Amino acid sequence: MQTGTRLLMLAPFATISNFYMGEDQKAKPAVAAPYSGTDEQLCDEIERAAFQFFWGQANPKTGFVKDRAKTGGEDNYTVASVASTGFGLTALCIGDTRGYKPTAEIRTRVLTTLQSTLDKSEGYNGFYYHFVDWETGERAWKCELSSIDTAILLCGVLTARQHFRYDQQIVDVANKINNRVQWRWMLNGGDTLSMGWKPESGFLSARWNHYCELMMMYLLGMGAPAYALPASSWSAWSRPRYTYQGITYISSGDPLFTHQYSHAWFDFRNKRDAYADYFDNSIQATQAHKLFCQALKSRFPDYSESLWGITSSDSQHGYVAWGGPPAMGPIDGTVVPCAPGGSIAFCYDDCMTVLRNMRTAPQVWGRYGYTDAFNPLNGWVNPDVIGIDVGITMLMVENHRTGFVWKTFMSSPEAGKGMEAAGFRPSHSA
Repeated sequence: MQTGTRLLMLAPFATISNFYMGEDQKAKPAVAAPYSGTDEQLCDEIERAAFQFFWGQANPKTGFVKDRAKTGGEDNYTVASVASTGFGLTALCIGDTRGYKPTAEIRTRVLTTLQSTLDKSEGYNGFYYHFVDWETGERAWKCELSSIDTAILLCGVLTARQHFRYDQQIVDVANKINNRVQWRWMLNGGDTLSMGWKPESGFLSARWNHYCELMMMYLLGMGAPAYALPASSWSAWSRPRYTYQGITYISSGDPLFTHQYSHAWFDFRNKRDAYADYFDNSIQATQAHKLFCQALKSRFPDYSESLWGITSSDSQHGYVAWGGPPAMGPIDGTVVPCAPGGSIAFCYDDCMTVLRNMRTAPQVWGRYGYTDAFNPLNGWVNPDVIGIDVGITMLMVENHRTGFVWKTFMSSPEAGKGMEAAGFRPSHSA
């Protein structure tokens, strides 16, 4: 992500800690009434607002979705990310099944996005540049050809193909996009995938070699119809175990989103490979993260049972990777709504408590749902939303409600082939 984005300072929330359930109720008057709607109503508000982002902040000529946008909806930002577009394709399918727009309009936007990806989005060997101009598809900021962002795009492409499986135009274009990805090339002679490539300098030295959001990438690669990864690549990356307050789970100390992204499309419920039940692993990671935030209360009194969540996001000083456990980054009391939002399918009650609590906080809710990040301790509220953060919240809320994304994406032959190659089988709890 680009850092140094100009951010907005608002007047401090002098009383917001009272609103966030758990501070001195007598000393401070309430700033807002608690959210009065049902959980289901809030889920629908979240999804409708997210759909507005993916519809309104996509270029109507290309379908490419902005990397970020102002919460109020008005800006001149012109850079799309291929990951945001992947989330956007999935969001269009959710919007279709929920009737947020007429099917004909959504179908046209999906086909436009797929055709533009095939014809305009700049890339090489089937992989795409992380950031592109939202109108021309040209590479932005001399960014890398990104293996993980291409994988997120492909998840959206396959979801759209499966949802509109009776539309031959959509199916044909989606297949062309998927079939030309040269997964073995991205191995660069190694056992694990490179994080990317630049025409000026070649492959990046960093590799996807330890547990994080990488599962979708390897499963897509092993399930690919052409240039497929060998099944041995599934065992080539490490799965270190970490224990926090008695909770042991696979983690490499990365932010919480790494336990969410692959789960937005791949259904790991009641399944395991030779190493783990990854859905249960994400439950444990979310529970540990909640405990971690609560343990910071002496330093950051805004964190509580009903207000927690730190994952990669904007901060007052630019985009930052932060979270824990263990603690990483310059944690300062900022709350990131997509942390509980993206984990709602794992720990519904805990995450919904936070989402309800934030819903009526001053300036935190806008046209596209929750702002990307905010700090109740000093009143800072990010004026932006970020597409991938809006996306993971929308997709996981829908998966909790209906399992739609899981069912649709998992109907693809590629998903089944990839999970079979990885050795997934029913878990003992199934």
